[in-house]
Amino acid sequence: MKFWRALILLMALPLPVLAQSDGTLGVITEELLDDELERFDPTSVIGDVITSRAEAGRVANASGAILRTLDKISGAVEDVSVATGRTATVGRIDVVLGECRYPVNNPSGNAFAYLEVYDAGETSPAFRGWMVADSPALSALDHARYDVWVMRCTTS
Repeated sequence: MKFWRALILLMALPLPVLAQSDGTLGVITEELLDDELERFDPTSVIGDVITSRAEAGRVANASGAILRTLDKISGAVEDVSVATGRTATVGRIDVVLGECRYPVNNPSGNAFAYLEVYDAGETSPAFRGWMVADSPALSALDHARYDVWVMRCTTS
């Protein structure tokens, strides 16, 4: 009796499957994953924006960035333009932009910026690191009153 119960349970467990391009389902195997990599054609996915795999990872430095700030107490949202190496003051915090980078073939694409955020009167930063425009929660400022996000880089 235990044998049959175990067999029925094993048959009821789902197998890992992967939707293939022909619409059928198959078990994930190393060969299948290799086939998918070989069929990768960036121009079919993104058009003329990316022409090769090597170009997909290239970035350029921008002259500045657009940051969005939120004052959690008043609810005020403000977009701030700051040049590389400069400081923007928003309420009681100072935001220093170290660098802003963007994909070479897509200046309005996913920007990421190196920021230092200082609270009023403090010498050590409340935040120091890279913020990514498409994933603001990945590396976020943890401040009681203010939120800061990178929106995009400025190229002129």
